Amino acid sequence: MVDNNSVDGSLALINEKFPQVKLIANKSNTGFSVANNQAIKLSSGKYVLLLNPDTVVQEDTFDKTIAFMESHADAGALGIKMLDGKGNFLPESKRGLPTPLVAFYKIFGLAKLFPSSKKFGQYHLTYLDKEKNHSVDVLSGAFMLIRKEVLDKIGLLDETFFMYGEDIDLSYRITQAGYKNYYFAESSIIHYKGESTKKSSVNYVVVFYKAMAIFANKHFSHGNARIFNFLIHLAIYLRAGTAIVARFIQQMFFPAVDFVLILSGLYFCKNIYEIKFKLYPNFYSEEILSLFFPLYAAVWMLFVYFSGGYDTPTSLRKIGRGVLGGSAFILIIYSLLPEYYRFSRALILIGSIYALVMYLFTRFIYHLLKIKRFKLGGRKANARIAIIGSELEFNRVNDLLYKTNINSEFVGFVSNENNGVKNKAFIGHFHQINEAIDIHQLNEIIFCARDISSQEIIDKMITLVTKGVEFKIAPPESLSIIGSNSIDTAGDLYIIDVNNVGRPENRRKKRLLDVCVSLFLFLFSWLFVWFQQNKINFFSNIFSVLFGAHSWVGYGKSIRKDLPAIRPSVLSPADMLKDGASEERINKTLLNYSKDYRIENDFRIILSQFNKLGK
Repeated sequence: MVDNNSVDGSLALINEKFPQVKLIANKSNTGFSVANNQAIKLSSGKYVLLLNPDTVVQEDTFDKTIAFMESHADAGALGIKMLDGKGNFLPESKRGLPTPLVAFYKIFGLAKLFPSSKKFGQYHLTYLDKEKNHSVDVLSGAFMLIRKEVLDKIGLLDETFFMYGEDIDLSYRITQAGYKNYYFAESSIIHYKGESTKKSSVNYVVVFYKAMAIFANKHFSHGNARIFNFLIHLAIYLRAGTAIVARFIQQMFFPAVDFVLILSGLYFCKNIYEIKFKLYPNFYSEEILSLFFPLYAAVWMLFVYFSGGYDTPTSLRKIGRGVLGGSAFILIIYSLLPEYYRFSRALILIGSIYALVMYLFTRFIYHLLKIKRFKLGGRKANARIAIIGSELEFNRVNDLLYKTNINSEFVGFVSNENNGVKNKAFIGHFHQINEAIDIHQLNEIIFCARDISSQEIIDKMITLVTKGVEFKIAPPESLSIIGSNSIDTAGDLYIIDVNNVGRPENRRKKRLLDVCVSLFLFLFSWLFVWFQQNKINFFSNIFSVLFGAHSWVGYGKSIRKDLPAIRPSVLSPADMLKDGASEERINKTLLNYSKDYRIENDFRIILSQFNKLGK
């Protein structure tokens, strides 16, 4: 086992529970290729298997794949049929060599438009029957069984590739050495995907296509490599640009619509109010309105945001709370303004009612339009779940669902045992699951991995994929239920709620605390500056935190990709430790901070390290 500088306590666990395992503890994340090579060099088997951690393998997969390799002397490596978390075939199970022409077909969508074409469908070999074995160009590193003697001959993984592309390079070198790569369809695995790097992210686009450029420069002629590099960089700009625009639109489109609707509604209400009660139009000063109406709209939206009204799924209660809080804040500030600026409480109250009605009306319309993030009724409000396993495991998993606050409409028990079942939630036996789905209108199935083999789970997923149900797996003795429905997302993860710092409400609390502390420090900076070790940085940090570049408390100046994403910070919980604390102790402290966030902890750290606010 090679550990790439993890902070989840796995090193100590492996040492304690599995002392027979050869353990290599890297001090940094060396990347996929380097870490695999470290393990391969210590291996002594006839075959080497590259296998992703986010996979579920059938019990007989190794027997079948090794038997195939033994009967095909020309086989240098073997890949397998991979399914996503919903039982759908993953096309990257078999691929062609990404030549410039093949890359062109893929980048510009011709491969997707003509999947059955031998010319255009070469990238994922979509014209080949996925239910039959084939000799192919490229295998996926998620499951790649390789003869050790082949690796001894061609060399190990190219360590130039940090992540992505090394499987293409290795597959190509195997074929160049006179061996064949085989796609094996007689067994299958589940590959959840999306955990290392989400495919929709800009980071994935850049890392993946740069890996393709490394491959081209290494194996193609100078002319072809230049063409390929041009296509690669074009793809990076197109995909990255599309991802950035899509993300911006996704995040800002609906708030922008809210702002426009609130602002225009305020003017509409003002015009009606002027005619009905002030008896003539333009009663109010346009200069004052052009200043205060946008401020009103911004305040209402800000309070709705901090109330959680923009979280997913939509909560009408949080929206109402935000609008009322914003109205109270506006009225308080209004009472403190000079007489000249206090033009109408009535317009504030009318505007508050309008803003609330606008929010409720638009959210209801978005819900009817089936926009996922605005689905009303809470997460999994219409979930109709079947738990398959023994009665003991059903009770455990059902209790776990209850503790995770899943708002399920129905939870039924499907037994994999033949003896009589008296549980009142019992709806049938394992072989009756097809009928149970139809009769009880189930839309989610949870397999208990303690009672059902991986092969049975995968086989059942394949047969039920047309039913449109979602699948999840409950590992034995685990506090979580895993599952994913696409290669772009990790899907729903049912887990006993841990109040991690990355949750939207905690990010809001943290940001509000940062702003309030920064303003307070700025107002009394003439006094507090004398307590600081670094007085110049103290002022710099105040403005850096105020404008969102940093937070007062977090993981420190560096960004930790292994923990929930938050801003770089001035202070960290590690500052509370004694000098000379081990790296393991520091990592554990940061992990505990991120896992169970409390705003009072930030206060405590700020107060205890007050003289270091300028660090």
